Amino acid sequence: MEQEELMRIARRRAGRKFGFYVHLAVFVAVNALLFAINQRATPGFSWFAFPLGGWAVGLAIHGFIVFLSNSGLRERMIEDELRKLKSRGDPGAP
Repeated sequence: MEQEELMRIARRRAGRKFGFYVHLAVFVAVNALLFAINQRATPGFSWFAFPLGGWAVGLAIHGFIVFLSNSGLRERMIEDELRKLKSRGDPGAP
């Protein structure tokens, strides 16, 4: 691979990781605030757990996408598909 291509991939991966860390920081801050509001307004009922749980699922999915895409799995799948297309001699193959 050329240096430019490697730099583009590295920037994209770093941007995805940074986006996940921002998402994580906002998750922690907002849910801490919701917890504080819940404890002050209605200490007998823990409603803050509902948005926390839903958001945690979304955050986990975001994390899996970011860190599994960095495993190279997607690139290997693309290379495998290109190899199959080239070996079949498909007219639409690059």
